[in-house]
Amino acid sequence: MDKASIQGRDEKDVERAIERALEHGVSQSFIEKTGGYTGISGILDTGRPGPTIAIRADLDAVPVQESSAEEHEAVKGNYVSEIPSVMHACGHDAHTSILLAVAEWAVRNKEHLVGKYKFIFQPAEEGVRGGLAVANGGIFDDVDEILCFHVGPECKLGEVGICEGGYLATTKLNVSFEGAQAHAGSNPEAGKSALLAACNAATLVVGIPRHSGGLTRVCVGKLEAGESRNVIPAHAQMEIETRGATSDLDAFMVDHVKRIVRGTEAAFDVKAKIEKVGSAANLETDPEVLARLAKITEQMESVEKTNFIRFVPAQRTAHG
Repeated sequence: MDKASIQGRDEKDVERAIERALEHGVSQSFIEKTGGYTGISGILDTGRPGPTIAIRADLDAVPVQESSAEEHEAVKGNYVSEIPSVMHACGHDAHTSILLAVAEWAVRNKEHLVGKYKFIFQPAEEGVRGGLAVANGGIFDDVDEILCFHVGPECKLGEVGICEGGYLATTKLNVSFEGAQAHAGSNPEAGKSALLAACNAATLVVGIPRHSGGLTRVCVGKLEAGESRNVIPAHAQMEIETRGATSDLDAFMVDHVKRIVRGTEAAFDVKAKIEKVGSAANLETDPEVLARLAKITEQMESVEKTNFIRFVPAQRTAHG
């Protein structure tokens, strides 16, 4: 991983996670070896001429509270999340298991294979925070093909979905406003409301004009502000994401967001901070590789049906 390219990393969260890992039996030597970074890759070289193929899985959880209901499958199976407000709601535990199985199969069948295989376990997929760091680390530089996969809610048991078309570029932004606290009854003139600044910015952001050159999207997904009922709020935080059919279109949306934040900062006489915590370029899949995958799945006894799936770009972006 290229550490300079890591986005949205919270060192306090990392420290707590390391402490939890040590409490659960992870060795100190492993923690020191990884340096606090959880990405890992394995390389299998068959020693015979052929393409270099990378297979990538993600391995992080998501900030969701898992159900504790008795009928919940994870509760019945005794693999429910032990950490409050964190769970594998997006299937990444399955992805990790699948890629481990693929790597084991490849090693056992090495004599029948050619070329080189790279098994890449990417951290921080959520919020598109880790892909750039892995890519800029050089692991893909000599790769001919990259295969990625995800558990598919669009597919039934026994079905395989092959995703064709493209995925939107996206940028994740955290915006914070800092105003001045004051009592709303005794000295309101001394206050500078970060809450009102954030609310006005949110309204303007969702009104950004869409671009005629391709699909564009923007969402203000979270806004927190305020200290007390009768106190003019001095702090507000927003979480925003933009999306575009190309990286240029995504940049168009980001520029508008930044301009709105700076304008709001001046209008409400507050201080604003904009932090990019995640980003991904647009991705177009390779039709030739997809056709080859379809031919393979159609020959497998365990696959009853192969579906070609074209995601509506508004529903899904480049791994985020």
